[in-house]
Amino acid sequence: MENLEVSLVKADMKDCWQIYEMQVESFKDLLDKYKDYDTNPAAEPLERTEQRMALDVVDYYFICLDGKKIGVLRVVQLDEDVFRIGMIFILPEYQGKGYGKQSILKTEMLYPNAKKWELTTIKQEIKLCHFYELMGYETTGEETEIQDDMAIIGYTKYL
Repeated sequence: MENLEVSLVKADMKDCWQIYEMQVESFKDLLDKYKDYDTNPAAEPLERTEQRMALDVVDYYFICLDGKKIGVLRVVQLDEDVFRIGMIFILPEYQGKGYGKQSILKTEMLYPNAKKWELTTIKQEIKLCHFYELMGYETTGEETEIQDDMAIIGYTKYL
């Protein structure tokens, strides 16, 4: 399959259910693996997506490929020039094709005043850590143990 270019389409409150369904599908494998029911996005209620969407400092974007929604990215503005990728996911059948990379690069361009980006991921998911490092993110050294076999690690990128 050829590597098509993704586009980002801003979501709003009417999209919460679709975002939620895609989120559950995309994080299900990690939930099955770690059984982290208190922290995994697949285990969150729909209301949590609605609460986040209602915040002025939060933007949700559909990651689209040729008009089809294949993922979601959430941006949180922490300060005037500090932003956080609160979540990014690509539906399983579209993973590993470069769409996540395109999505992050396009997102960073949408916020030209950003001097610093932050995110967190699962330390034990080596492919995810490697992906963010390839995107220019560096570990902060901050780590939160969720359970014996799982920790969340912080990353930052300065522009």
